[in-house]
Amino acid sequence: MGIREIQVAAHTHNIIVHELDDVYDRATGRPLTGSWVWDSALVLSHWISTHLNIQGKAVIELGAGAGLPGLTAALLGASRVMLTDVQPLLPGLSKNVEANGFKERVEVKELVWGSDESVSEITASGTFDVVLMSDVFFDPEDMESLGRTLKRVCGQGTEVWAATELRPSTDECLNQLMAQGFQVVEIDTNQLSVQEIVENPNPFAIFQIIPMLAENQTSEVLYEDK
Repeated sequence: MGIREIQVAAHTHNIIVHELDDVYDRATGRPLTGSWVWDSALVLSHWISTHLNIQGKAVIELGAGAGLPGLTAALLGASRVMLTDVQPLLPGLSKNVEANGFKERVEVKELVWGSDESVSEITASGTFDVVLMSDVFFDPEDMESLGRTLKRVCGQGTEVWAATELRPSTDECLNQLMAQGFQVVEIDTNQLSVQEIVENPNPFAIFQIIPMLAENQTSEVLYEDK
């Protein structure tokens, strides 16, 4: 599909993203559309750059796809970023890390949600300060595995932020996470001007997903209401 240069709000540099149209699911032969930049990733990238203090934080992106939100975190000064997804998407992620000159601070790892083996390798050097997700609330059947993975990568004080296009399945996905003990808080995005970021007329939302171990904490450290 080509190369995109995506502007990061309040920053002089753009993020370079290679979108690939030749990545396929080995089992089904269907294209893996995660190799494209979806609108929710654009929304989350903008949210990170205008509302979060990422400087010096350890960040992981789940279901990273093309990796835009995680790359944005690296651009904004995260000390360590890990981009994770299924194996066929990893070469594209690595290409985007290299294109932006982030090889020293950004890692690319395979992570299958719900896999203890995958998560053990990911968390070998510790949990993360920030978890980023975009457009992962698609299939309710995936939420048990996602919730299991979230509990493993989150430590005391971890902030989990997710952007999504609102679909009929969104509520059910969030309900599945709440059934696992997560709190779900929808963030007021009136100041975000979504239609200035994407041309898609459909509604978008940003959620904070709060693990059980962090229920009594607030977002004072990372969340800046600008």
